[in-house]
Amino acid sequence: MKVRSSLEAQHSPDAIRLRLANAPAHGYLGDAVLGAIDGCVTTFAIVAGAVGAGFSGGVVIILGFANLIADGFSMAVSNYLGTKSELERIENIRSAEERQIEEIPDGEREEIRQIFMGKGFVGEILEKIVTTITANRQLWVETMVREEFGMAITGRQPAKAASVTFAAFVCAGILPLLSFLIAHLENDARFRVSALLAAATFMLIGVAKGTLLDRSIWRAGLETLLTGGGAAVLAYGVGAWLRYLYGA
Repeated sequence: MKVRSSLEAQHSPDAIRLRLANAPAHGYLGDAVLGAIDGCVTTFAIVAGAVGAGFSGGVVIILGFANLIADGFSMAVSNYLGTKSELERIENIRSAEERQIEEIPDGEREEIRQIFMGKGFVGEILEKIVTTITANRQLWVETMVREEFGMAITGRQPAKAASVTFAAFVCAGILPLLSFLIAHLENDARFRVSALLAAATFMLIGVAKGTLLDRSIWRAGLETLLTGGGAAVLAYGVGAWLRYLYGA
């Protein structure tokens, strides 16, 4: 009953009007999750590969931190450029639609008619929809962008997406390296602590993702743990194999 009452309150006329008036902000959860998982996976994979190859703790630290900054920056730049390209594509489509509405309004009006005809509207109601939408140039263009191309009107901010990705990459990626900064530990002990930190990080990322998406936190955590663990096992195996092959 409490859930039903809450849902009813969220669907009152005033609540609906307020929710629709305040368009939801673009989320950056995907950027954070991707950055964190990739940061922890790649850094721990380097740790596992280096330990498997028999490298010293100093070499592990150098390789790990070099990868942490270089890969994090590379991933952030890639995300920036990808997000920027998407915004440019939206703007190009918008400009093309504005030009077509100016040059061939009847054809563009017919497109609106057929779009809403495909949604089941017919007759007088359909013509009222077409007239209403095409009477407002901005609404007309935005409707074409959404309905014809399936594109959002706005997108994520490239700089913010890149910053979130880099921050998540570094924060998660540095954790598997912390044990190698402890001088009195042997490499084997460092690696075990690093593995535990990486596993805990993978689980926490999955749990956070599951919580935010209202999914099973244990399932989300296990999925992330298996993904990162698989990459680490492969890296360790390759390092150990190369060490055996070359007699290092």
